[in-house]
Amino acid sequence: MRLHCLLDLAEEGTMSDFSKTLMDDIKTAMKAKDSVALTTLRALKSAIKNVAIEKGGADAELDEAESIAVIRKQIKQRQDSITQFEDAARPELADNEKAEIVVLEKYLPTPLTEAEITALVAESVSESGASSKADMGKVMKLAQEKSEGRADGKVLSGLVMKALS
Repeated sequence: MRLHCLLDLAEEGTMSDFSKTLMDDIKTAMKAKDSVALTTLRALKSAIKNVAIEKGGADAELDEAESIAVIRKQIKQRQDSITQFEDAARPELADNEKAEIVVLEKYLPTPLTEAEITALVAESVSESGASSKADMGKVMKLAQEKSEGRADGKVLSGLVMKALS
């Protein structure tokens, strides 16, 4: 299946390229009879459309950062489901959620390494002039902007907290 990272799509042109690629990938999944990919991609398309409608009506489109946020939210929902299914001794349902996460992760930009995130946090702390945990919000905002969706929020938050202690 031909999947693209959102950053690659942004370099090619507008985010409508992402919509086109998503539709192409849905068609490819249909032809391949890949039910996991098909269900996941349809859910992603629907979630993106719903957020776009909330943002600005039926014809609105999301920018790259907003689309990445929707994908991350979809992944987070599936991770929560995996925990619940494993707690309920339903490994077959947890496995399905894990397969869907694999499909969704292909649309995310390449994640930053821990060393890159640490450097980014240090840079954000010095730029914001933060000196205590009370300044965490300022640092987090800067760090999230700099990471451009390529760092997990929990990891970022933990490193910011560590840097400010």
